[in-house]
Amino acid sequence: MTRPGRVTESKTMPAFAEIYERIKLATNSRTQVELAEVLDIRQSSISDAKRRNSVPGDWFMKLFEKFGLNPDWLKQGIGPMYLRTEQGYTPQDAPASLAENAAHYGDTLARGVVASVYHMRCDYCDDQQRPSLELAGKISLPHSFMKDGLSVMRMRGTNMIPTVMSDAHLGVDTMDRDVISGRVYALFAPNEGVILRRIFLNSSQDGYVLRSDSTDFPETTLTPDLLSKRLVGRVVWILQEL
Repeated sequence: MTRPGRVTESKTMPAFAEIYERIKLATNSRTQVELAEVLDIRQSSISDAKRRNSVPGDWFMKLFEKFGLNPDWLKQGIGPMYLRTEQGYTPQDAPASLAENAAHYGDTLARGVVASVYHMRCDYCDDQQRPSLELAGKISLPHSFMKDGLSVMRMRGTNMIPTVMSDAHLGVDTMDRDVISGRVYALFAPNEGVILRRIFLNSSQDGYVLRSDSTDFPETTLTPDLLSKRLVGRVVWILQEL
């Protein structure tokens, strides 16, 4: 017998596992690591939710804001998978096929991140500490373009034409400092700031040759110690107009 004033629920929230599988399906996430990236949370938060057998409410809000996912569909499998598409909100009675193509929004190439962009011009001297680069602005990039140690710069000069045009945006991996002949690297240069050069081991294997892609610029040489001091990192991607 139920006590007066007490309400009994006719439905209970589905178990964590059921909702979790729907979230993975809609975001194309295969593992907890991938889903944690989608939700912008720690993987341990997913493990905690699984242990409590309860999905945090802010997950539903994030999934709706980022992908237009329908909270009712996530919780109960009711209604369309998506309430919002790239064209706007989807009516409740719209064909489910309108929503199916949005699952790719969980892919890393479809998720964006705003990154700082830095000027390459700075005052550099070999006998002083490395200078800080001046902020040039911001740029929106695919999430997969960014990683620890990556610095985004705006190309200055024409010495790397036709590979790199002036004002192109560069992704420089400052943690990739193992020189491989023929690859393009960013490095400091006195009176110039940060420059780009292809680096080659010289014929006697006791130093390095720095070359521009444009034949209008002469090649230069550096000792291993000086190259190590000046090296910023490898250029891993370029964004530019053709």
